[in-house]
Amino acid sequence: MKSWMRLLDPEICKHFSKIFSPYLTAAEDGDSGHKETLEQKLLSNEIKVLVATVALGMGFDKPDLGFVIHFQRPASVVHYYQQVGRAGRAVNEAYGVLLCGEEDETITNYFIDTAFPPQQHVSQVIQALNESDSGLSTTELQRVINLTYPKIEKTLRYLSVESPSPVTKVGEKWHTTAIASTYRVDRNTVEMITNIRHGEQRQMRDYMNHSGCLMAFLQKALDDPLPQNCGKCKNCNPGLSLDESYGLELAERAKHFLRQDYQPLPPRKKWPLKDMFRSYSFSGTFIPSELQACEGRALSIWRDEGWGLLVARGKYQFKGFSDDLVAACLTLVKRWSPQPAPRWVTCIPSLQRPELVRSFAERLANALRLPFVACIEKVRDSKPQKEMANSYQQAKNLDGVFRVGEGCLPEACLLVDDVTHSGWTFTLTSALLREAGCSAVYPLALALNPFGVD
Repeated sequence: MKSWMRLLDPEICKHFSKIFSPYLTAAEDGDSGHKETLEQKLLSNEIKVLVATVALGMGFDKPDLGFVIHFQRPASVVHYYQQVGRAGRAVNEAYGVLLCGEEDETITNYFIDTAFPPQQHVSQVIQALNESDSGLSTTELQRVINLTYPKIEKTLRYLSVESPSPVTKVGEKWHTTAIASTYRVDRNTVEMITNIRHGEQRQMRDYMNHSGCLMAFLQKALDDPLPQNCGKCKNCNPGLSLDESYGLELAERAKHFLRQDYQPLPPRKKWPLKDMFRSYSFSGTFIPSELQACEGRALSIWRDEGWGLLVARGKYQFKGFSDDLVAACLTLVKRWSPQPAPRWVTCIPSLQRPELVRSFAERLANALRLPFVACIEKVRDSKPQKEMANSYQQAKNLDGVFRVGEGCLPEACLLVDDVTHSGWTFTLTSALLREAGCSAVYPLALALNPFGVD
């Protein structure tokens, strides 16, 4: 097997990610039958590229696989050796391509450092359960703890396997046990395992920077007593190295593709908990269809290539959003062509920077030749949504914050905001607009920021 280990520019890596994203979506959706169909097509060589997680490689036997491309640095050299070894089993020539970027360090450190719940999360969960006489479900814990659902779930799972365990589950409710008051996370064990994981990543970095034979490095890392130079990797035989160059035309095509990679914003159909609002008349758990938003769009991913960086700069570095973003959203709306078509434009107001989004929405309305109506009012300030960790906290944070005043029109409208994180601001204001008589609401954000990072 020819083992090519390429360290490409991070910008090129991002292009690969975006270009392959349609395949990734297809391979990793929830339809197991569809996954099996794709796998079978790969086995029969009906498709040449299938983008998926490392789970595809487990038990997947394709002897004539010609290449394995890692978009991201694997967890360890052991993982890498096992995964790249899927290529070249029954062919004379195969390639192993390892892409990496600056973001790899952030991603790997995040997963290593969050593998165990910190003592702070443990204390919050135990305190909340201690203060409840009847116990709390995982969903109910979101009401009293500002942690994401996965973090609450991870903490409970970790505590439940401890012996003895400080928590126990009865039916759907979690309760504390007698040892809860004295329980502390075993930091020595956590630190030991964390150090091992960081050590594995240091070894991966050493591998990527290694100037000698890459196969010999892997053999030595796997305790092979007789590591030997392979004569085939890019260090042993630089003359056979893959060409990293790319033309301006390809770069422009990638840029054009990224700038049309619009993100769908599916409407929420349920409130986090039943009857959770005090300032609004919304009741029950399900949002009635006559109060729901329509599916919306985001122009970009926050700080991503394409438009995401320009959105971030307009929000934090410049005095506002550029006319280029207005033109981009104009193109988006025309390609999107929602039906019934919006007949007016409004926006999510801000008390801190009242002109930021309003100015953009007014210019977009003018470009669309639609009236702009500032009918949504922000009655009081609220904490930034990115500080709210779970759906209940995010929705509850908006209770009594907005109201729809005079000027709301009965026709369909385009509802504009700069950045959307959880989608609850769009959900709530859309319900208020629909309640006030608007026939349809189409949310439009400049960027989707799913992780709430600056």
